[in-house]
Amino acid sequence: MDYRESAIVKSMTYDIAKLPLETLIGPVARATELLARLDERLFRSPIREGWIERQNFADAAGALWLEGELVHVEDLVLHDAHMDIRAPTHELTRAHAVLRARRQIIARTPDWALGRDGLRHLTGRGMAAAAEGGREGEGISVPALGADEPIDMDEPDPLAQELAAIDTVLQRTTKVLDGGAVQARKETTVQPARPALVYDLDWDEDARLAEWQDVLAKTRELPAILRAAVLFDAWSEIEVLQHAAWLGPLLVGALLRQEGVAAGHLASLNLGAKNIPRERRRARVRNDRLVAFVEAIQETALAGLKEHDRLMLAKSQMERRLRQRRASSKLPNLVELVLSRPVVFTGMIQETLKVSKQGALNLVGELNLREMTGRGRFRAWGLI
Repeated sequence: MDYRESAIVKSMTYDIAKLPLETLIGPVARATELLARLDERLFRSPIREGWIERQNFADAAGALWLEGELVHVEDLVLHDAHMDIRAPTHELTRAHAVLRARRQIIARTPDWALGRDGLRHLTGRGMAAAAEGGREGEGISVPALGADEPIDMDEPDPLAQELAAIDTVLQRTTKVLDGGAVQARKETTVQPARPALVYDLDWDEDARLAEWQDVLAKTRELPAILRAAVLFDAWSEIEVLQHAAWLGPLLVGALLRQEGVAAGHLASLNLGAKNIPRERRRARVRNDRLVAFVEAIQETALAGLKEHDRLMLAKSQMERRLRQRRASSKLPNLVELVLSRPVVFTGMIQETLKVSKQGALNLVGELNLREMTGRGRFRAWGLI
């Protein structure tokens, strides 16, 4: 049996029997308490939206860190704002895909991500995922002709195809206005063929995803935190997706949101997993891995509580500078922007607050922000 065959067999043999409850019940209880405390604090917090957005950036960078890639949060903020100062790297593109996925999960209902439509969308099983991945280079890409490359006149004209599609729509509209019956359009869900150079064609992602969903169903009666740890481990062991291992922690976070333990936010499990040594996360014994994953959830809650306290303190300090300001002042808007982003840039302040460059610099000077770059031409600030 070669490595490929053994990997396929490995993906179909995950067993949830004989869980070490005597060693897991204590960490599970502590993690549940901390995560519920964080969620309750966010429910009443005035900075909840800003905290969630900052966690999205940090967790996206943490997802790539766990895969051995370094993505600077500053570059991710710039890329998200369409203000890149250099060509985005492949790692930055993947981190932005994590960021977009987190925003999509938070924007939908709690049961969307683990439902049929949510899984199809997030795993790219349908055409919707391919259509939305244009900016990140995902989906179908059409190669452009070079300057010296001859144009084959026998090939279909893209402009003619577009005009024909417009004519078809006009004909359908005319029939509808005249009261005629129009045949329903058929939806096509054919996915583009994957290149063998990038994908292992024998890697059956559908079967692996079905195996993970089977674990999801079998653990329905377990406590939410323990169930999340099992699914966290199962995703890593089954190796569901070839090039999107980062999706597993997001789905586990969606489960905690669905179960009500973290109803008001999407737990940043990648940040918690960063604080667990790799030797524990990749231990040979499953029991050790489960304890490590439960502790990762606990570290996630602790980090979230500390970040929330830090932002609340910074907010109170900055609001002291808003006293006796005129009603038209842009300074309150700058405070909200600073709380919602890990870093802010001159161009970002100009575009968001609709001020000049010198006006942006004057506003920054009113707040006690920390200079991030130390350069004169390209300046960035963050909270102390």
